[in-house]
Amino acid sequence: MSQNPGMLSQADLEKLVANGDIDTVILAFCDMQGRLTGKRVSARLFVEDVAEHGAECCNYLLAVDVDMNTVDGYAMSSWQTGYGDMVMKPDFSTLRRVPWLPGTALVMADLERVDGDPVTPAPRSILNRQIDRLSELGLVPYVGTELEFMVFEDSYRDAWTKGYRNMTAASDYNVDYAMHASTRMEPLLRDIRLGMTGAGMYCEGVKGECNLGQQEIAFRYDHARVTCDNHTIYKNGAKEIADQHGKSLTFMAKFDEREGNSCHIHISLRGIEDGEPKVPVFADPGASDGMSTMFRSFIAGQLATLRELTLFYAPNINSYKRFAEGSFAPTAIAWGMDNRTCALRVVGHGPGMRVECRAPGGDVNQYLAVSALIAGGLYGIEHELELPEPFEGNAYTSGAESLPTTLTEAAALFEKSEVARAAFGDDVVEHYLNNARVELTAYNAAVTDWERVRGFERL
Repeated sequence: MSQNPGMLSQADLEKLVANGDIDTVILAFCDMQGRLTGKRVSARLFVEDVAEHGAECCNYLLAVDVDMNTVDGYAMSSWQTGYGDMVMKPDFSTLRRVPWLPGTALVMADLERVDGDPVTPAPRSILNRQIDRLSELGLVPYVGTELEFMVFEDSYRDAWTKGYRNMTAASDYNVDYAMHASTRMEPLLRDIRLGMTGAGMYCEGVKGECNLGQQEIAFRYDHARVTCDNHTIYKNGAKEIADQHGKSLTFMAKFDEREGNSCHIHISLRGIEDGEPKVPVFADPGASDGMSTMFRSFIAGQLATLRELTLFYAPNINSYKRFAEGSFAPTAIAWGMDNRTCALRVVGHGPGMRVECRAPGGDVNQYLAVSALIAGGLYGIEHELELPEPFEGNAYTSGAESLPTTLTEAAALFEKSEVARAAFGDDVVEHYLNNARVELTAYNAAVTDWERVRGFERL
């Protein structure tokens, strides 16, 4: 069996299927909205056919809104082109058990067109392209994502029936680092942790956060693609396990007027030695701050591109409501040494030195965000950008340039971004601009509870 518990080789799977231990294989990918999407396949069929050839799915899966409505404006998929197929090609390095689903294994897929070319707007394809760009420089990206969520006593179906109003949070007060109140959630949290460990992830632990019922389960950093794949599986699996407990949890960036759900992303690079990514290139023991020239340029590039690439860090209307002064969500485009008021925070030392981007919320598509971090960093390295002095103090009141405050502003900046078009391609830029326009059109047409409360009687 595989050395990593929970992970499977193709030979492992064949044995488990032959023994009757695995009867279902999930073949899945991450869609635009960051959701795990795919098919459940008979394990026998998977072994005999799908493993080699992949499986087809409709290309509209990368051209719908969050409600799965077909929408206009996408070049790759439309009624005019007949909504054809794309192919899910399994990446067997991701094959694993799914402990919370009996008799089930899962494998992530790369999306290909029927002619074998990659589907370039697919989030994993976008990340693969940025990883390839780093590889040309002999560099390998390592990433950790810190994803927060809020737990509720209501089941998902009850929450839907209530319209997500008057729900009961799993704690009654701020439980940041608290043991007692968080212990009430421990049966659920433990099952999530053990489930993810059994699915091949390295779970580090869990801690309470500021909002009611808010928690963060952390996982050890890994290669950027591995981390992003794991993030997708974890996010989906945590919801499924909560559902089995009769509870619900949300990764919304901003569920209420209290603290939002963050997804801080840590990134570092390693150089290749003897064919392996062994050399930490961000640290320089001889520098006064311990930072290498490459690291300084990498951060400078991220600073220079944060505003124009914000669409990949904050993809939804709700994302921007999290950017609130004094909330541990960044508004200022600044960097600092272990300074949580800055959008970019340098932490660690020596081989562990890295930069943390604090802009993304729990609703982020991590493949897109990591791709943006790499693209921005590469822009800084390629142009040998100089890094300003680190900010000290409260960046919220610094007067520094701020992140976009609306999806409209972020989309306008993304559309004009030469960095985005050079790094991702015009087709990708236009695809995600259309996604933003679809969301904005739907939001602007909606009549909200806020409007009814203010206007029904008093206006």
